[in-house]
Amino acid sequence: MAASIERKLTTILSADVAGYSRMMAADEPGTFATLKTYREVMTAMIADHRGRVVSTAGDGLLAEFASVVQAVECGVAIQRALAERNATLAPDRQMRFRIGINLGDVMVESGDLYGDGVNIAARLQSMAEPGGILIAGTVFDQVKDKLTLGFDYLGPQSVKNIAAQVPTYRVLLQPGAASTPSADPPVAPAPDASFPAPGRPAPGRDERWQRFYADAMRSGAIIALLLAINLLTGRGHFWFQWPALGILFLLAWRASRIFQR
Repeated sequence: MAASIERKLTTILSADVAGYSRMMAADEPGTFATLKTYREVMTAMIADHRGRVVSTAGDGLLAEFASVVQAVECGVAIQRALAERNATLAPDRQMRFRIGINLGDVMVESGDLYGDGVNIAARLQSMAEPGGILIAGTVFDQVKDKLTLGFDYLGPQSVKNIAAQVPTYRVLLQPGAASTPSADPPVAPAPDASFPAPGRPAPGRDERWQRFYADAMRSGAIIALLLAINLLTGRGHFWFQWPALGILFLLAWRASRIFQR
């Protein structure tokens, strides 16, 4: 009988270098030397926060923490320390990491971690801004009342091969940048819902179709109303098609803007 797979609940921190391939193409020895130095800094900070480095393949780094709070504190400490080091380098030599943090169930084999918990952390890392941190809602729920940090709610985000979307927050690294949102943050109104807020990842395929469907329904309702008014008041003269054409043109323009993202 095959041995049962070990599983556990843990906090996963995933990090990689933004623009690493470009930096290697421009200066391979210098980029590798900087990566090695920065990784040593990160490894020391992970140990200081009672974490464990799981792997360091390529320009990436995967670590786990027993404490959710210490994982986020470590991510913040890493970004602040690397920002100070980057300030001493020329712009083309600066190395900025993106970090994603998730609390989830993982499979363990020979010290390595596998499963959706790791995949979500990696996905959040890929969406983070250079020098930034994104955390899953499971992490936010544990740290919102324990850390003096601000958070931006980015809404639910799609993760490949995972059915449910992941509520996502951006960690604000500057003290006092924003107050912590409530557990069920309201969606901020925007002048045009077809476009994401600055810094927010672009909406997924399903969300785009929902927006287009809502626009199409509104446009259809307006055209139907115009037709009804025309029939009741037009006395045999049909004029509704002209404003209807304008509405359909506007709908087509909005659709092109929604689906080009």
